[in-house]
Amino acid sequence: MTTGGVRLSIMTQLTFLAMMACSAALLAGFFGALHPAFDSFSHFRMHLSALAALLALALLAGPYRLQAVAALVFAIVCFATTTSALPKLPTQQAIAKPADRIVYSLLQMNLRFNNPTPKKVLSLIGRTNPDVITLDEVSGMWSKELGYIAGAYPYRILCDYPNGIFGVALLSRRPFAAGTAPRCEPRGAMATATIDFNGVPVDVAAIHLSWPWPKEQYWQIGELAEPLAGLGETAIMAGDCNAVPWSAAVRRVARLSGMTLMPSAGPTWIHRTLPDFLRRYAGLPIDQVFSKGGVTILSSARLEDTGSDHLPVLIEFTLPPASDAPGDEHKSALAANEAPDRPQG
Repeated sequence: MTTGGVRLSIMTQLTFLAMMACSAALLAGFFGALHPAFDSFSHFRMHLSALAALLALALLAGPYRLQAVAALVFAIVCFATTTSALPKLPTQQAIAKPADRIVYSLLQMNLRFNNPTPKKVLSLIGRTNPDVITLDEVSGMWSKELGYIAGAYPYRILCDYPNGIFGVALLSRRPFAAGTAPRCEPRGAMATATIDFNGVPVDVAAIHLSWPWPKEQYWQIGELAEPLAGLGETAIMAGDCNAVPWSAAVRRVARLSGMTLMPSAGPTWIHRTLPDFLRRYAGLPIDQVFSKGGVTILSSARLEDTGSDHLPVLIEFTLPPASDAPGDEHKSALAANEAPDRPQG
């Protein structure tokens, strides 16, 4: 065999090994419920699927063609499980806003603890004017910056994380329900408040989970089991879960809270050194929204970059009138399976 042939053979074998490694990682991700280490692989399912498919295509004409075909089919099947989190096309429409109900809005933002452009955040809040804001990575600098909008959002709670960096906050233009008080849950990972939406009390929560295994995400969810289960019959929760929609971690949060996960608005995070365009189309969809009871979600939209490594997400939703708010029956409607990247109206 010539030197060129030897090199080609070695490259083929290395490509085959890489394809098998990607396939093994993809398979492990489906067993996240067994151990959080497996779930860590699930977060990169889109990327691993694309890489495995490319490697398989490169092997279709070689001696590993049968294995390549099997790996290609497996990669396509794996990728199909993530399609609900793919970016939405601008031409896709959100559900029409009901004429007989008030449309409320919630803005979810991971601020980034050392955001160099805090005024962009405040400007976005001013332009979108949401009813409620859920915030993550609320550091000491943000306590001061958020003070500038205290007049517009007088009802608030800021929860400190032990390191003073990764706290959460909940701001509202609408008052807290009479006889209730906002509260911080263990280690500042979750803030909850019962907010009065024109006579309809709704539990609103901001949540921020740690990174997946080997970090403490799995154990942190266990710590939050009681406050998650304690959310009222009508509730909405948003936050940076550091976990993708199809992961065991997000399914566990939904199960513990009795809530339904909103279809993803699309990728919201990528390393901050990479451009915004890549974040929208090759990032991770880790900012999640959950709801239950009378909350009917109409649309979700990723907004422009504000200096964080996350994109803000704006949610529009309605509630039943105070006279027919649901009781025990879970009527949460996920009406916006397909929503635009920009809010409508």
